[in-house]
Amino acid sequence: MLTDQKLVTILDDVGEIREMLSKGLSEAGFATKSYGRALEFERDMRTISPDLCIIDLGLPDKDGLALVNKIALESGAAIIIISGRSMIQDKIAGLELGADDYITKPFELAEVIARVRALLRRSKDVEQVQKQIVHFSGWTADFDQHTLTDRSGDTQSLSFAEAQVLRLFLDAPNRLITREYILDNLGTTANDNFERAIDVRVSRLRTKLKDDSQNPKLIKTIYGAGYIFIGETS
Repeated sequence: MLTDQKLVTILDDVGEIREMLSKGLSEAGFATKSYGRALEFERDMRTISPDLCIIDLGLPDKDGLALVNKIALESGAAIIIISGRSMIQDKIAGLELGADDYITKPFELAEVIARVRALLRRSKDVEQVQKQIVHFSGWTADFDQHTLTDRSGDTQSLSFAEAQVLRLFLDAPNRLITREYILDNLGTTANDNFERAIDVRVSRLRTKLKDDSQNPKLIKTIYGAGYIFIGETS
């Protein structure tokens, strides 16, 4: 395996789907590891650091949404849900819990590969042109480790999605950041599901930054338009 290959993990209890995704992604230039059970996947996650996780919600040994939320909180990996659940509520829940994309079964392999490439390409572009450690208003964001540290040295994890949104804010302080701009930079199409997920990510950022939504010191909501980051960066 080449050291510059991006690692994609695939968690799905259907062997044919795992094989199809693994073969297609390997041919597209990605390294892959496949799992049929959440237990195996979680065990390996203690020792590997995938760049992107593909997770099915209908797992036999664990709730898929709970696992998505755990990975979003503990790992810097991007997350794509691939699921047979097509209800709007499932899509909203998946996005709110930290997934970066949601693909409904049945799916076209080419679409999955394209979305994987898009997510990882944006991550690579950010790494190449932007600082990985940013200090702002008493906080330190480490975008390489996906962590957020306060003045006292207490550190907490940032999910891939939270880190993406925080990066956008830090790159454009004191400017209106619309939801459409955020969605465009995340590579998703504007719709109610994704816009609600953006609001949830911002709410989680506020919580981690101890920023009161009723009297914000860092992230101000402009109702009907978007947000303004009013912190100072260095």
